[in-house]
Formats: sequence, C-alpha cells, structure tokens
Amino acid sequence: MPKQLQCRRVVVLALLLSVAFLGLAYRLVDLQVLRFEELSARARRNTRREFLREPRRGDILDIKGNLLATSVFVKTVCADPALIGNRQAEVARAVAPLLQMSENELMPRLMPHLSRTGKDEVVTNHYVVLKRKVQLETWQRIQTAMTNLSFGLDEKQLPRAEREFYRDLRRGAIYTEKLDDQLRVYPNQALAAHVLGYVGMEEPEVDGHRLLETSGKDGIEQSFNSALAGVRGWRLTETDRPGREVVPLREQDVEPCDGLNVVLTIDSVVQHIVESALAEGMEKHSPSNISGIVVRPRTGEILALAMLPNFDPNNLDAASVDARRNRVIGDVAEPGSTFKIIVVSGALNDGLVRLSDTFDCEHGYFYFAILWSAFGRKHHHPLL
Repeated sequence: MPKQLQCRRVVVLALLLSVAFLGLAYRLVDLQVLRFEELSARARRNTRREFLREPRRGDILDIKGNLLATSVFVKTVCADPALIGNRQAEVARAVAPLLQMSENELMPRLMPHLSRTGKDEVVTNHYVVLKRKVQLETWQRIQTAMTNLSFGLDEKQLPRAEREFYRDLRRGAIYTEKLDDQLRVYPNQALAAHVLGYVGMEEPEVDGHRLLETSGKDGIEQSFNSALAGVRGWRLTETDRPGREVVPLREQDVEPCDGLNVVLTIDSVVQHIVESALAEGMEKHSPSNISGIVVRPRTGEILALAMLPNFDPNNLDAASVDARRNRVIGDVAEPGSTFKIIVVSGALNDGLVRLSDTFDCEHGYFYFAILWSAFGRKHHHPLL
C-alpha cells in the first residue's frame, strides 16, 4: 500500500508539472509567435523615440554685410502641475517676474487638472505651456530661482516622502521642451521693416503630428522663406525608462541643414538717411503717409526703400495692419511727373527736339483758354 500511494503521488505530481510546463510553453508560443508583431510594435513605441532637429533660419544682410535680421535659439517653458502639489503660490511668485507675467495669470496654469482615461483611471496633467520664445539667459535665471526656492520649512526634519516631493518640485516642476524654438531678431528695429517683412508661427502636420515652425509672412522673409528656413533633421534612437537616450542603440542621426543667408542690395546707411528725411517731411507737412526709393541708375539696384508710418518687427503686436502694408509696391499711383521722361525720350528719338533746345515754361503757368462772362469781362484760366 505505501508503494502504491507513493506511485500515485508521483503520477499526480508529474501530471501537475506537465500541465504547468504545457501552460508555460503555450504562454511562450503566444508571446513569441502568435502576438509577436503586436508586442514588438508596443515595445518599439515604449522605447523608440524620434527627435526632430530644427535648422537655424538664415540671416538677412545688406549689401555691405551688415546684419538686418537673424535668429537665436530660445526655449518653451512648461510646467508639470502634478509635481507642484499645493505650492502654486510660491512657484508663481518665483517664476512670474522672470516670465514677465503676473502671478494671477500664472497661478491657474500651475493648478493640477484631473481627467479620466479610457480605462476609467483618474490622471493629472503633466504638461502645461507657460511661455514660448524665452531666451536662454532668462531660462537660466528661472532654473536658479527654482533651485533656490524656499518654502519656510526645515526640510531635513520632514519624512522621506515629503523631502522627495520638494526635491522633485525644484528639479522637474518647471522644465522646457526638448526641441528648441527660434526667435527672429531685427537688430535695427524699424529700419527697412517693410523690405524685410516679419515672421509668424505655423502648425503643419508631419507624419500625423502637428509641429510649430517659423514661417515668413511678408517682405523678404516671405519671398525667400524656403531658402531661409533650411531643412529639418532628425534622430531615431531608443531610450530607457527615465527617458535617457541609449546611445549605442541610436539608428539614425541626420543633421539639420541651416537656412541660407540672403544678401540685399539695400544699403543700411542710405536707408537710414532716407528714413530720417521722410521723418522730417512727415513732421513738417503731416501727410497720411510718405515714401521714397533710392535706385542706382546704371544697374537698377534698389539702395533704399522706405515709407512712413512704419513698424518694429520685434514688436509686431504694437503695429497696425495699415502700418505693415508696403505702400510702395502695394498701392497703385498715377505716374505724374515721372512720365515726362517717356515724352522727352520719344521726342528725342523722333528728332523733334534736341538736348540743346530750351523751352519757356512761363514759371509753371500758361493760359489755355479765354472765357467771356455775361458782363463782357475776359477771364484767363491758368493751367499749372
């Protein structure tokens, strides 16, 4: 009997082990064969990352190489409300002056907002844009302010969980997007503003993702936008759980091609002289607008093209739509006295006059008709 019982136990144990190994084998076949494509794609989505690398927009120079427009890389400052907890007031007090925002404006953006996922899970938002186009110097001051942020507590006496909360708040509550943005800068403010134009932001869709990019909206910025913009690069790589790149697993690394520089025939010195003269004429005669062009006669090169009122492309919001309009090339005007050269050229070509001929212009007036009034008086009608 003991031997039979022992044999039964061995058989039962063998059956159980066989069932367990069969279940494990099925699970392995399910993961490695039947669901291989699905799980491989999910694993790639979890670890593989593609980072777009923006090219630097090209410069605009005058005929002597003086800088008229350039680009500097800037940051997009964001916040993670989940890491801020209930310390919005202290963070807003430290960051708002550096972002040139009011604390009342910044506070609502730092508040956490709860939402439900498709699995009925409650999650907190981790991404809020606070301000775009923040220069590197300002971002460095923000980092310093967050590092030195004080909450009036002796944090060494706090429990470990609270110490980690304040540490994470200082390190990660305020951060920047990985992809740098660009700020278009016009060093000479309003000089040749209508010639240069200005830029704006567009949001094209690339491979199912909407991206912000700088695009020319008027003037040279728009006419030569494709040359100035350059070509975007990218990096295809894998990251670990904290999001750090695993460099040996990097698959593609394509450098961006920076935009080309555009050199104009505009001479910034002549442009400044013309704009100064137009400003004097505007002050003296108070016209609704005034414009002027300087052209090199031998080549037709435009050395200066200016008009008032003008605007500062660095502060586009302060300019009206009418001030941004290039009246010289956009408005239709009668030729007036400029058409005289056509008449003179035709007369010279047909031999009707010579360059040495002189004409009495009667001081700008001459009589073209004599009318008699009802009282017998003669009236002369002068023509200017």
